[in-house]
Amino acid sequence: MGVVDMLQTAILHPKEFRALVTYKELKGELSHDMTLDPKVKIPLLVDFHKKLQEPGWTFTESGPNEKDRQLLVEFDKVIAEYQLLNEGCRYVIADICARMGAGMASYIELGDSPDGLTMGTFADYDLYCHFVAGLVGEGLSGLFSETHIEKPGIGLQLTLSNHMGLFLQKTNIIRDYAEDVSEGRSFWPKECWGANAIFKRQAEVQRGVIETKPGSGQYTWADTVEGKEARRILSGMLLDAVSHATMSLEYMILLRDQSVFNFCATPQVMAIATLALMFDNANVLKKNVKIRKSLAVRLILFAVNPRDVAYIFRDYARDIHRRLYVEDPNYVRWCVELGRIEQWCESKFPSYIMTAARKNKGDVRAYMFERWVLDNERAIREVRASRGEKVLQPTAAESLREQRSENKTMMLITFLMIVSITGFMASIALICWFIVWYYIYDETDPLSLLLYNIWTIGRQTWHDGGFSSNLVENFWTAKKVLDRAGDVVTWRMESLYSN
Repeated sequence: MGVVDMLQTAILHPKEFRALVTYKELKGELSHDMTLDPKVKIPLLVDFHKKLQEPGWTFTESGPNEKDRQLLVEFDKVIAEYQLLNEGCRYVIADICARMGAGMASYIELGDSPDGLTMGTFADYDLYCHFVAGLVGEGLSGLFSETHIEKPGIGLQLTLSNHMGLFLQKTNIIRDYAEDVSEGRSFWPKECWGANAIFKRQAEVQRGVIETKPGSGQYTWADTVEGKEARRILSGMLLDAVSHATMSLEYMILLRDQSVFNFCATPQVMAIATLALMFDNANVLKKNVKIRKSLAVRLILFAVNPRDVAYIFRDYARDIHRRLYVEDPNYVRWCVELGRIEQWCESKFPSYIMTAARKNKGDVRAYMFERWVLDNERAIREVRASRGEKVLQPTAAESLREQRSENKTMMLITFLMIVSITGFMASIALICWFIVWYYIYDETDPLSLLLYNIWTIGRQTWHDGGFSSNLVENFWTAKKVLDRAGDVVTWRMESLYSN
């Protein structure tokens, strides 16, 4: 949630904002603490929702370097805020905390086993993401409904809310691969990385990338079996994340409050941009890949309505589609998923409507419709004229077409006038240059000298066979000619000033 969105929500819905902040403070804090012994953490997670009913309860056993330690130390303040909420909000928060605590406790218990936490199938992966993020989406939808910011039906959209959370969580898991591997965590399903038995552990997928240059910090796919397999694995993980995109769009199109829409849309557009950046990017396996801050700001500014958000998704889907490679075993599935995004955007926000609004003939349907209307009206006038009836005046559509033609003519005339005035001023400046130079010096002016040397050296290079049919080679040859001509002029000017 961006700062602007938080302030907007706080100002427009102060009571509801308390519920959102309280809920975001509660979710997942204990589960993130890696310093606690599982025997202590698991009972706390299972019974954590009960602590909300114990005024003054705090927890001080977290590690000193845990970023959420202070929140737990002063958790009595969170409980006090929680008690100020209405009964509906308290029920939603307690219910989600109970289900999330139980789910996270089961995974912590699994992670404490000798084999560690490992996802076997994509179904296991989806269930884990549901506990850590899907429930967050369900809880937020419930709060939007209970606080009456949104329609009551939003709280019942559990499937769409779950997809919203999974889309974000899976993007983060893929992006944080290198960090998770360094800390011994394994979230990618074995069904993906162990399908061909090339890698025995998730961490071994990193063997499939090599550094482009020593010390450059940039990586590419190794030209080995491991490299091809690592490339396939990353493609499969990204494809799984993108499969939630259209459901996320379905959820956002139901929202009516601007602050809630911004709250939900901003992380979603960040996620699709991050997925596009990570596609076929070997750096993902070695370091954290993030979009530029300038791009993040641009996405925040544009993601303010369902249509623009849909077009952002569509544009990134097209960007990924342009970079697909047919050797990828997931190629067909990628085309299907990206086509679903394109189809969803076209069905909800047809491109020909925007094309017509922008008076752009790039869309065939809009152009054909306009031509049909104009031709039909022209035919009616011709028939009436042949019958001796009064000819209709030009219609609004035809007048608009004539006006467009006149506007294009005026723009062309304006452009030619600007070019002419610019050329005239440049000529005056050149004449003044010659007058001033030859009034002061008896030597040839540097501009004429430069042009003369370019001609002389270029002609000599041409006769010597320096130019060829290769455009790239001709570019560098022309650069050398310019450099040599410039050196001659520089030497002449230095000689002139030294004398």
